[in-house]
Amino acid sequence: MSEADPDIARHAALDARMVKAVRGIKLLNLVSWPIAVQHAFLARWSAGNAALPLVEYPRHDFSDARRELAEITTAADPDHPLGRYLVESAQSWSIAAELLEAIGTADVTACSIRLFGRPDAPLPGHGPTTRDAARHFIAIADELDRELLSPAEQVSISATALQLQLQYDLDDFFNQRVIDVVLDPQLISKAAAGATRIRLRSGAAFSDYDRHQLLQHEAFVHSLTALNGRAQPVLPSLALSSPRTTATQEGLATFAEQITGSIDIERMKRVSLRIEAVAMALDGADFLQVFEYFIAAGQPPPESFSSTQRVFRGVPLTGGQAFTKDTVYLRGLIGMHTFFRWALRQRKLHLCRQLFAGKMTLGDVQAFEPLFESGVLLPPRWLPEWVQRANGLAGMLAFSLFANRIRLDSIEDEQALLQL
Repeated sequence: MSEADPDIARHAALDARMVKAVRGIKLLNLVSWPIAVQHAFLARWSAGNAALPLVEYPRHDFSDARRELAEITTAADPDHPLGRYLVESAQSWSIAAELLEAIGTADVTACSIRLFGRPDAPLPGHGPTTRDAARHFIAIADELDRELLSPAEQVSISATALQLQLQYDLDDFFNQRVIDVVLDPQLISKAAAGATRIRLRSGAAFSDYDRHQLLQHEAFVHSLTALNGRAQPVLPSLALSSPRTTATQEGLATFAEQITGSIDIERMKRVSLRIEAVAMALDGADFLQVFEYFIAAGQPPPESFSSTQRVFRGVPLTGGQAFTKDTVYLRGLIGMHTFFRWALRQRKLHLCRQLFAGKMTLGDVQAFEPLFESGVLLPPRWLPEWVQRANGLAGMLAFSLFANRIRLDSIEDEQALLQL
């Protein structure tokens, strides 16, 4: 296959149409809350007069975009790897458009579940549910004594200092200024990443783990895949954060934290608490009850509010509804870990590198393999160091493949453990 292939050219034209059609469908931006809502809520809560936040959403009409996406879906060939990608991507964007048109109503939950799943869905391999995994990590984190942390791990880093540190790290990686690290006083979350800009919340306190997590997760996955996707001449939509790629993107980003030793148990607990909170909201808990859950779990009030608003973005705050995106993190991490081990066993580690050529699903990267081989799709220009060092990656995965065969529940006592 080559770019001169009529099928390639036809699907490339459809992809260009899709990029244009979805330009205004900025899902996370449009469901997020202004920082003033947080300030007002915390002021009332601190005064002992807590009440549900007041959030107003603008009305959206994406009917033109949805019609265009439907036409693209009809025109694409589902039997061609590019056509299947376009069909699934267009359908995903269309669901996101439906969600935004229903913003502020209970209909958002159904759309969110179609895009991101539920916390009670089984993990890859028909194992326990995502909520089961979340409770596992929460229990382990609660058992550990935080006093065992080294003094260096307990030092807070200001947003300003972290901005300078991350900017230095990124400029050194690229040998030039490619990504700007900026402070944003309007940001509710602690950080957010785009292709060429990473925002940090002004006034937030960070840890040394946060620095490495942001570098590996936000910069070297979310930003690099966007930058590499922009360089694709046939599928520029690979630069976009399509909702259907969220689980793979967040799974890859969290896997990057894990394999570089940048993730700590408190980070795993934060991710897991959000999953449990989504389940609570779906089960009927309202905003105040979920907020108090985060407070009881040890999060400071501003972080508890930020975590709670993630659960209630776009939905009524009175319980029974949730924005379920946070369920993808553990599911994506476990799916990604399984994929990397599979790739080693099948001698296809090159697929792991090709995951960075743009924002795609695990199914996409396998279907696109002949397109990478023929040059229709370009290999990633930028790769994080842990992916570039293929021998080191293979060594870690080879050990993981074997170690996972040892069942801890078969080791009945300490004497058996000493004999290992």
